[in-house]
Amino acid sequence: MKEAILSPFQKFVKLQSATGILLLVTTIIALVWANSPFADSYVSLWEYELGIVTDNFELKKPLLLWVNDGLMAIFFFLIGLEIKREFLIGELNSTKKVMFPLFGALGGIVLPVLLFILINQNPETLKGWGIPMATDIAFSLAILKVLGDRVPLSLKIFLTAFAIVDDLGAVLVIAIFYSGSLDYVLLGSALAFLAFVYFISYKGFYSKYLTMLFGFIVWLLFLKAGLHPTLAGILMAFAVPVRQKISTHEFSHQLEGIVNSIKQSNTLQKPVLSAEQLVLVDDLEDWADKYRSPLQALEHELHNVVAFIVIPIFALANAGVALSSESGLENTLVINIIICLILGKSIGISTTIFLARKFKIITVPSDITNKQIIGVSFLAGIGFTMAIFIASLAFNTHPEYIDSAKIGILIGSFLSAIIGYGLLYYKSHKGQFNHNPNVVSKEK
Repeated sequence: MKEAILSPFQKFVKLQSATGILLLVTTIIALVWANSPFADSYVSLWEYELGIVTDNFELKKPLLLWVNDGLMAIFFFLIGLEIKREFLIGELNSTKKVMFPLFGALGGIVLPVLLFILINQNPETLKGWGIPMATDIAFSLAILKVLGDRVPLSLKIFLTAFAIVDDLGAVLVIAIFYSGSLDYVLLGSALAFLAFVYFISYKGFYSKYLTMLFGFIVWLLFLKAGLHPTLAGILMAFAVPVRQKISTHEFSHQLEGIVNSIKQSNTLQKPVLSAEQLVLVDDLEDWADKYRSPLQALEHELHNVVAFIVIPIFALANAGVALSSESGLENTLVINIIICLILGKSIGISTTIFLARKFKIITVPSDITNKQIIGVSFLAGIGFTMAIFIASLAFNTHPEYIDSAKIGILIGSFLSAIIGYGLLYYKSHKGQFNHNPNVVSKEK
C-alpha cells in the first residue's frame, strides 16, 4: 500500500530528473552556440520578431519574448496546478506537513535577498535582488536522483515541497515588484474573466477547451495591462477543479456494465469493433473522463510538454551568454549572485530549520540528518530557470547587466550543485534507507 501511495511522487521525481539532464544539455548547446563563430545566428534567431499587426491591434514580439512571456505561461500554469494539488491533497495539505518545508523556503528566500541588498554597491543592479530566491526543482531533483538510496525519500519530498513554496514566493515577487505600469481598465477586465471562470468552476462546470480560451484572453489582457502575462498561468490553474465528477463506486458500477456488454456483443473474432462495441468504448471514454480529476489529468498531460519542450527551449533561448561580451561584464554583480546562491541559500535554509526545530516549531522526519539538511540546502542554490527568468525581468531596461546576471546564476548554480552533491554523497550511507527503512537516524 505504501508503494502505491508513493508511486506518483516517485514518477514525478523521475520526470524532473530527466528534465534536469535535458536542461544541462540545452544549456551547454546554448553556451557553445553563443560563443562560436555562429554566435550572430544565435542572436538573430532570438531577436527575430513575430506577431500580428493591424490598424487597431498589435501583438509583435522578438522570439525570445514569445518564449519568456508565452511558453513560460504554460510552465507557470503547471506550477499553479502543482501548488494547488500540494496544498489540497499533497505534501502541504496540513499545518504539520507544511511547517517543515515552509520554514526552509522562508529561510531560502529571505537571507539570499537580504544578502544581495547588503553586498550590492551599484544602485542600477539593486533591482536584481529577487534573482537568488528561487530553486530549480528539475536540476536539484536530478542530483538527488543520481544519489539514489544514499538519501531517504523524505528528503526528496522535502526538497520538492520547499521548492514549490519557493516558486510561490517568486511568483508573488514577480507580480508585485517586476511588473510594469498598469492599465487598470484592462487589468479589471482580466480579473472579471478570471472571476467568471472561478464562478463556473465553483458551480461544478469545467471544460478544458474553455479554460484554454479564457486562459489566452486573460494572458493577453495581462500583457496589454502591464502585468507580467505568465501570472495568468498561475491564476488560471487555481480555477481547475480537483474533484472528479463521479465517485469511484459509480464509475466501478458503470465500468462493470460496459465490460459485460462488450463480452456479450458478437465479435466473430474480427480485428475491428462492431458498431455496438464502438458505442460502448465511447461510453467508457466518457465515464473515464468524468472519473479523472481535471487537475490531475491536466497536470499529467502538461508534464511532458513542459519538461521536454518548454523548459529546454527556455534554456536554449536564455542560457546563451557571450562570455566575451563587447559591453563587458559587471563582475561585482556576478560575484554577488554567486555568493547569494551558495551562501545565502545554504545558510538561510539550514539555520532557519535548525532554529525552528530547536524551538519545537517544526518536526523533522527522523530519517533526515543534520548533514543531509545542509547538503540539500546547498542544492537549493541551483536557481537556473526561475533565476534567469527574474533576471530578464529585473534588467529589461539595463540589458548590459543580463549577461552578467546569467553568468553569476550559471556559476553559482554549478558550484551549489557540486557542494550539495559532495556533502550528500560522502555524508550518507548507501543502502541505509532502502534495505532497512525502520532504521532511525540518531544524529540530531
